[in-house]
Amino acid sequence: MITVIRPGTLTTVQDLGRFGYQAWGMPASGAMDFYAAKAANILVGNSTKAAVLEMTEEGGSYRFEEETLVAVTGALATITVNGISQAPWSSFLIPPGGMLHIGMATKGYRMYLALQGGVDVPVVMGSRSTYLTARLGGLEGRSLQAGDILLIGKNSKARRHPISAPADLPLPLENPWRLFVTAGSQEDWFSTKDKKAFYNSVYTLDHELPRMSYRLRGPLLTSTQQELISEPTGLGAVEVPTSGKLFIVLPDHGTSRGFAKIAYIIHAHFYKLAQAVPGDKITFKLIDVDTAAELYRTQEAALHRLKEDLDSNSL
Repeated sequence: MITVIRPGTLTTVQDLGRFGYQAWGMPASGAMDFYAAKAANILVGNSTKAAVLEMTEEGGSYRFEEETLVAVTGALATITVNGISQAPWSSFLIPPGGMLHIGMATKGYRMYLALQGGVDVPVVMGSRSTYLTARLGGLEGRSLQAGDILLIGKNSKARRHPISAPADLPLPLENPWRLFVTAGSQEDWFSTKDKKAFYNSVYTLDHELPRMSYRLRGPLLTSTQQELISEPTGLGAVEVPTSGKLFIVLPDHGTSRGFAKIAYIIHAHFYKLAQAVPGDKITFKLIDVDTAAELYRTQEAALHRLKEDLDSNSL
């Protein structure tokens, strides 16, 4: 059992998402940085689908009533257990009655806390992820508050001992961030001039509607067609409404929208958007679908190697 002493800026329970219900208007939700969330679960012996705590900007403080193996990945931050420093991207034991403190992110924006056994909250529509807008999933469908009690599951898949992840496992944290994209559904609605502006300009992450969308500040774009019947929208879509301002779709987005999509951020680079801080600079580079798939396979292979090495106790 865990008691939330201080929850940080925005801390929610997330897993890899709620799939199969988008046709009825239910977004997938799930961890923003799914690479970091998977790595944290592997470090403590969980299935990569186990629920974790996603902490935005600041981690918070938590008291553990029983000895627990935990791991913290994602953004870099000061981590202590009973005042003793712990390394990010590592697993470590918290003793009974121990106090875990995770400070402000010093590089990146979101941290992931995995507990051996996973965060035990009710499964709603196949997932433990929190969807804040509908107050569904997670802990009562909301972000954590001081005094909340969290239970730890017993579904760990493997025995683990405290360890630091290999140095090449964390993905690079940048600023400016270079985001690879594939062509969007309505890319041909934009003039050559506007597409050149999109791919050659530096944009600023101006504002985040928590876990729903990022607004960008930079050159305005104009679609050659003003009307679009609402259609399904996927994670990472770069949308251009009639205002010309750009938005990027995040995990809690509405499942259908009526905005032209000039590009989609590739899955392998979505962690960059998860870790970018409002005010950071970003650029876009167009790649083909095969390259995007290969980059994603490379990341998944690194996680698979980590799991195999830990299962064989070679780390």
